[in-house]
Amino acid sequence: MRAHLRLLGVLQLTWGAIGLLLGAATLALAGGALAIGVSSSGERMAAGVTALTFGVFAAALLVGGAANAWAGRSLRRHEPAGRSAVLWLAVPNLFLLPFGTALGIYAWWVLLHNESRAIFLGAPVRQP
Repeated sequence: MRAHLRLLGVLQLTWGAIGLLLGAATLALAGGALAIGVSSSGERMAAGVTALTFGVFAAALLVGGAANAWAGRSLRRHEPAGRSAVLWLAVPNLFLLPFGTALGIYAWWVLLHNESRAIFLGAPVRQP
């Protein structure tokens, strides 16, 4: 089960990095829309709405990416808070098809296994 925990930690870190990259790219799009709004007179309202929309999505992606990256790092360190965070983040990840769904199901399968619970609680792991 330790191999699955390592893999899950790497997958969470990767998912977090993807979220951070997408958030940064979306933030750049928001900046571009804002620049169009400032430089042109006719499309200020549309550019402002577009910039605001991109900004909101960028913030959500940055927060989600940072949370997934932190959870993956904590999981690789076998911190109980990382286990809880990954379990909670698995719920919204389920709605992000297709990788988020697979990651959420895999996270639940790995982290709710009795051997994984024992690893995070510090109890000795029994092999059948």
